Amino acid sequence: MAKLSRRLGVIGAGKMGSALIRGIVKAAVLSPDKITVSDVDSGLLSSLKQDTGIKTTPDNSIVVKAAEIILLALKPDMIRPVLQEVKGALTKDHLIISIAAGVPIKQIEEVTGPEARVVRVMPNTPALIGQGAAAFSPGKKAKKEDVEDVKAILEAVGVAVELPEKHLDAVTGLSGSGPAFVFMVIEALADGGVKMGLPRAVAMTLAAQTVAGAAKMVLETKKHPGELKDQVASPGGTTIAGISALERGGLRATLIEAVEAATKRSMELGGK
Repeated sequence: MAKLSRRLGVIGAGKMGSALIRGIVKAAVLSPDKITVSDVDSGLLSSLKQDTGIKTTPDNSIVVKAAEIILLALKPDMIRPVLQEVKGALTKDHLIISIAAGVPIKQIEEVTGPEARVVRVMPNTPALIGQGAAAFSPGKKAKKEDVEDVKAILEAVGVAVELPEKHLDAVTGLSGSGPAFVFMVIEALADGGVKMGLPRAVAMTLAAQTVAGAAKMVLETKKHPGELKDQVASPGGTTIAGISALERGGLRATLIEAVEAATKRSMELGGK
């Protein structure tokens, strides 16, 4: 696991900000005394400080002055006002990382100036359990060490891939929103088990583990999902009967359309 060489400041201690901080501390990517976090919610800060040993403050400007890497773990509509608030404390030596969905690098540069070193990131909620899938895109002024530090942060809570910024809205639609789609699949599979007589708790456990196991098979075998599906679907058997029902219901087309709709919404949030 790569280590961070610079102090980290996080503005926003919500679910994603907290997940990244906890992952960094747990993986020993950076010592807690080199991490400073701000948030308007004192309860969140207190809990995070107690659990991880990091420094906390309600003042965003203090975070910027205390660190060289500034992670903006904020909702899209908060990026501009927060940057306006702290831009007086920002210098050319700061690396700014934004995880705000749909907010392009150019919008950040409009406030900070074109010389700012910016990296845009799209993480997802499984980072909360160290199973995140994230993509990131460096701005024109980002340096090699900036990219390395961003990877170290994201790989502390899962996997990360570097992509051109034009692809990040699609990443938002796929891996950013995707966990919610999969949760619905798990819920529906469990409901099917209940309909067929299984106890609710048993059905939910089996459904969740089935999805987790299938995903791990794709990742570890490197085989195409269609090939793995064909290995389960025996001629005239139970699985092919179920697949036929899924095709009649338009499962694949619906999931494709869900990713498309989420991608378009991400583009709308960025003013595209």
